[in-house]
Amino acid sequence: MTCSSEENQLQLLTSTDDDYGGVIVQIDQSAMDSTTFLSILRHSISNWKHQEGFWYHHAEPKYLMLVHWIADSANTIPANATHRVGVAAFVVNEKQEVLVVQEKTGHFGGTGSWKFPTGVADQGEDICVAAVREAKEETGVSNLFVVDTEFVEVLAFRQSHMSFFEKSDLFFVCLLRPLSFDIKVQEVEIEAAKWMPFDEYVAQPFMEKYELLRYINDIYLAKVDGHYSGFTPVPTKSSFSNQQNTSYLYLNAGGLKRCNSL
Repeated sequence: MTCSSEENQLQLLTSTDDDYGGVIVQIDQSAMDSTTFLSILRHSISNWKHQEGFWYHHAEPKYLMLVHWIADSANTIPANATHRVGVAAFVVNEKQEVLVVQEKTGHFGGTGSWKFPTGVADQGEDICVAAVREAKEETGVSNLFVVDTEFVEVLAFRQSHMSFFEKSDLFFVCLLRPLSFDIKVQEVEIEAAKWMPFDEYVAQPFMEKYELLRYINDIYLAKVDGHYSGFTPVPTKSSFSNQQNTSYLYLNAGGLKRCNSL
């Protein structure tokens, strides 16, 4: 039997075309041994392109992604997770007191500095939900029958690069309204938590080192004076999602309403 006749008898891997001129292969691991798979893979690739060359793209707990650029053009496959999404819970009560914590670890750990709760949004978690969760997890501001805080708006956000395992970082400062006021500290990550007058919070010496924090303070003061509006979430349906899940468009709703009323 010649090589060409052997190739003709080999089956091709089942694949589907993606939206970008590539193919996606789903493999049943129980269907073949490694030797058979290698032969079928080589034969399949020869039908897609006359050369091999997969490389590692990324890995998740349940799969490993390998990619291979088929077209005779520049590779435009996007990189895996390029950004981390961080949130800050800026919680202010009617007395103009800010909910602040002292962290046990991290950049501010052991410094005695009081800061607002921060954290990272989980995969698939909306920014407005993540901010409320972080306020609850870090401070334990709790009441058995009501939600701890409610989301008001995104005051501002910052993009930075090479900040977390060489990834970029999107950091959203979220204004929250407290619905309960008793503080129970989450002892794993937090040394202490309390309500602090805003003037006392901004007067801390470490504030002079961080331009970002000073900007946030100025933004909040402008918000209190009625000269600044942040971004509120508006639920929308996306035609780009196969599951038609609700997503949020963050916008200056007050400014949009005023424009529409003109």
